[in-house]
Amino acid sequence: MGQLDGKIVVVTGGGHGIGRAYSERFGREGARVVVAELDEAAARDVADNIERAGGEALAVPTDVASWKGVQAMPERAVERFGGIDGLVNNAAIFSTIPIARVGFEQIDEGEWDRVMEVNVKGVWLCCRAVVPAMRRRGGGSIVNIASGTVFNGTPTRVHYVASKAAVVGITRVLSRELGGDNIRVNAIAPGNTLSEENPSPEILRMREAAVAARSLKRVQRPDDIVGSALFMLSDDAAFITGQTLLVDGGTALH
Repeated sequence: MGQLDGKIVVVTGGGHGIGRAYSERFGREGARVVVAELDEAAARDVADNIERAGGEALAVPTDVASWKGVQAMPERAVERFGGIDGLVNNAAIFSTIPIARVGFEQIDEGEWDRVMEVNVKGVWLCCRAVVPAMRRRGGGSIVNIASGTVFNGTPTRVHYVASKAAVVGITRVLSRELGGDNIRVNAIAPGNTLSEENPSPEILRMREAAVAARSLKRVQRPDDIVGSALFMLSDDAAFITGQTLLVDGGTALH
């Protein structure tokens, strides 16, 4: 038996990088996985991999930045699998869709707005979209992906850090608002992770440089984060809500 046997779990941005690792691991743990991804071909590839391994999965083209763009995700999940038990709000602008790494005065206003639209508004919209289905199931678990940069004040990406700080705030508010519905809302804050499928030499150097600040002296990879999300979705975390778990190899200690 897997930790997620019988559960229906949606992973936004589930077609690439860490999202792909979440989706495929959840499938191996018995979940029926909804791969909600802007890149439809990538979503189908992940869903096919899960099914080839003996699991069940559904690829749904999803643009988290608009209410219209998220509508198909809960509708098709309910139509295919009968409901929704879990949501991992992983879709974000950072690695797969690169952003500028410059001082706060040099960030383009349009890029600031796009980061907030996807990383903050997208989390809010996806929660709005799935909560009715969770209520009908008698509860559920939402896992929002924040970032260790919030706790480190990482420079040269203030728009990204601000967006992930907002995710922590959303997590705390929704844990209060949805507790009465038996819906748990938690966040995971990963450290600097080698999430790119084909990282450039510059990205590799940046990831390796992050090792010096860690207690655990190695590069962080997607598989290092998946277990924490798996735990938060599972019944083992049935009395945990409103929390942010740092998974960063001991970079930020608190």
